[in-house]
Amino acid sequence: MEGKVALVTGAAGGIGAATVRALAERGARVAAVDREAAGNGARAAKCVADGLDVTPFTGDVGRSADVEAVVRSVEEGIGPIDFLVNAAGVLHVGAADALSEQDWTATLTTNATGVFLVSRAVVSRMKTRGRGAVVTVASNAAAVPRQGMAAYAASKAAATMFTKCLGLEAARYGIRCNVVAPGSTDTPMLRGMWADDTGARSTIEGRPEEFRVGIPLGRLAGPADIADAVLFLLSERAGHITMHELTVDGGAALGA
Repeated sequence: MEGKVALVTGAAGGIGAATVRALAERGARVAAVDREAAGNGARAAKCVADGLDVTPFTGDVGRSADVEAVVRSVEEGIGPIDFLVNAAGVLHVGAADALSEQDWTATLTTNATGVFLVSRAVVSRMKTRGRGAVVTVASNAAAVPRQGMAAYAASKAAATMFTKCLGLEAARYGIRCNVVAPGSTDTPMLRGMWADDTGARSTIEGRPEEFRVGIPLGRLAGPADIADAVLFLLSERAGHITMHELTVDGGAALGA
């Protein structure tokens, strides 16, 4: 990955931040994109202080004007994009029949429309060069119903299928498009779902009343676990893999 140019969305925290650092540690020149300018800038500055090539960009993946401006700036300022990682995501919890229209729209805008807008902008440029790799960070909730997560699950299912369809269309141009589907990962998003300090234990052991079986491997994933899967699918070791969905959830979805 030495010298390759990577664009990572959702770079200010969690899986996105871990992916930015993992790519940079392997020699990539990384454009770290997030709508939270302060947090994103601080993380990028820490990477630069550690000798890594990371440049922060501010933009909202759900706004086409922001997306086009950021992608153009990356290509002109850093170089042609070789790798795209769609890691931006939001979660609004609520019962399916009580979820507000605002929360539904906000979830779909970031998690699904954002993947569409960024992928469209980047892949259209990759096609002219005949190379590139895309990984969308989705969720095992795209395949397994979860109580209180209807909007999130629907958005991740949309992002998953969009990425696979894009992979089919882009294959003739030498572009690979894959999906990583994490389960419960120790990030601020997950911790925000916990009511008290028993959250981690109940997530691992399961909640029968919510039809959750827990995590067979007996631990939460760390952001680095997901970043490792993303890097594999971007790398030449996955050179003959496209339209694939790699679930990284410790067995929580029982192989679904």
